[in-house]
Amino acid sequence: MNRCGALLLCLCLVASRSGTAGASQEVQSWMEKMEVATRGRVVTPPAHYIHLLEWKLLNTSFEGSNLTVQTESIQSLAFKLGCDFAGLSLNSSALERIPLAPVRHAMQFPAELTRDTCRTRPKELRLICIYFSTSFFFQDDSNSALLNNYVLGAQLGHSHVNDLNEPINISFWHNQSLDDYTVTCVFWKEQASKVSWGAWSPEGCRTEQPSPAQQLSQAPVPEELLAPLTYISLVGCSISIVASLLAILLHFHARKQSDSTACIHVNLHTSVMLLNVAFLLAMSPVPEPVCMVLAAMLHYALLSSLTWMAIEGFNLYLLLGRVYNIYIRRYMLKLCMLGWGFPALLVLTVLTVQSSVYGHRVIPLSVSHANGTSVRNASICWVRSPAVHNVLVMGYGGLTSLFNLLVLAWTLRVLHRLRVQEQTQGARACRDVVTVLGLTVLLGTTWALAFCSFGVFLLPQLFLFTTFNSLYGFFLFLWFCSQRCHAKVEAKAATEKETFSASQMM
Repeated sequence: MNRCGALLLCLCLVASRSGTAGASQEVQSWMEKMEVATRGRVVTPPAHYIHLLEWKLLNTSFEGSNLTVQTESIQSLAFKLGCDFAGLSLNSSALERIPLAPVRHAMQFPAELTRDTCRTRPKELRLICIYFSTSFFFQDDSNSALLNNYVLGAQLGHSHVNDLNEPINISFWHNQSLDDYTVTCVFWKEQASKVSWGAWSPEGCRTEQPSPAQQLSQAPVPEELLAPLTYISLVGCSISIVASLLAILLHFHARKQSDSTACIHVNLHTSVMLLNVAFLLAMSPVPEPVCMVLAAMLHYALLSSLTWMAIEGFNLYLLLGRVYNIYIRRYMLKLCMLGWGFPALLVLTVLTVQSSVYGHRVIPLSVSHANGTSVRNASICWVRSPAVHNVLVMGYGGLTSLFNLLVLAWTLRVLHRLRVQEQTQGARACRDVVTVLGLTVLLGTTWALAFCSFGVFLLPQLFLFTTFNSLYGFFLFLWFCSQRCHAKVEAKAATEKETFSASQMM
């Protein structure tokens, strides 16, 4: 929805019951009068009820950042916003205690919602949402049918919101058959009818009907987990940056001749270091233009890291799977074009088509209270488009993870076949365990944890994914050190064997 007037129609979740009882009592009394009106006992213009409720919500004083008042079929929410507004995500999945909203729904307000208002009148703003489970106040001339009979009004202060670069996303879930109906996103346009006080209009709305299996909104993360997850990310990424830098320096110091495998390792370390640096920068509060650049850089670094992980798997297959040595002309040049050039092409294409894909990405956080659950938001500079995220993040990562998991399984089979006739089991078995763990890290298979963020696996997945992948550069450094030590031991053993053979000949 690119333009929204004083009233936006959609679905909304509920927030916590904050604020003083005295401040909300007047709103509560008026909403109870509206409840009586829905039973046909009072003859008053519907517009009068709606306008006065909006005015009371915009001018009511309350403590805290949000206020919620509800009756049997009406629920009102008020949020205090500042000019540092990072976006707001309202999701009914965090509202288990609210009987008013039995059907899932979600709504996302972009960070630029307060942009124009803050330019002219920089002060604290008030965003109100009014949720109706009745269409009594919105009868048009055509007697249109409303999906689930739900209506939501949203208003930002006393101003109008126009020409947003990022739309307000409203999600509806239902279990009805709509084969014989035309479903259209509409809003209530006042004074658009000569009979009623308004009419439904599709102006400024875009209707999308995704597949039933598609997830339209992410589940809120418990707020109390934000601090430990942030701490793990900061510490892990910082350690990985130092470890990757040391690995790169040691690679250049130790390498005496051109070796394609060593070059691939260096490029993987470089892409992982870039990813960690970009992630730390993307977590900091920055203006929207800078955030767009950081988000694009973070996306590029992630795609590049995933690509180099896949290149490691491909190179491992060539080393173990081909009996004879093969020569590929300009092998490293082609790999670098793939590992660095292909992700750059994808990101530049996205920027060319729609640069607003990158920017502040809202992360909904659920806040538990004694009398309910509310949602507040954090933000990070990242991909904002669900379509781009599904295809060029989850899809791209899924393909590379699947490829490397297959390579890892094949490698384990090859190792088992090579060791099955070995007589010495102790030291060799221990070395094989280290090799398997190292290959698991090298191929980046821990990134597959991103696909376990559902149901009971959500909280363990958050901590495992954050821990393993923020320390991914450090794990790569340990693998490099183990391989270097192993190479020195084998070189020393080979030297001693040659010396022993020469002495026997003498």
